[in-house]
Amino acid sequence: MELSQIALNQGLTFLAWATGVIVIVVGVFLVKLLYDLSTLAKNVNETSLLLNKELRPAIYELKETLEAVNSIIRSTDKGVDSLKTAVENVFGKTKMISESLFNGIMKGFVTVMGLFSKK
Repeated sequence: MELSQIALNQGLTFLAWATGVIVIVVGVFLVKLLYDLSTLAKNVNETSLLLNKELRPAIYELKETLEAVNSIIRSTDKGVDSLKTAVENVFGKTKMISESLFNGIMKGFVTVMGLFSKK
């Protein structure tokens, strides 16, 4: 019985030592992970500050460029509208002139036909 007691004692001692070593190894890796995460958070913070500092002027220039393009488009739109109005006026007057000429020619033709048909 004493031999089994010694074997049991040695097994429990080995289990305790192995558990202690595993807990220490896991603890070391956990501390290393926390340190790396802290460093990563600092780097991300520095990167975001740098991007904020560098991108602000670029965004401002992009805004100004878009405003300039928008102004050009508005002026072009006004020019197209005025050209459209001018073309509509020209075609409207041309239509009115052609209608009056056509009506005049038709009246003249009817009058001439009426003169020839009476004789």
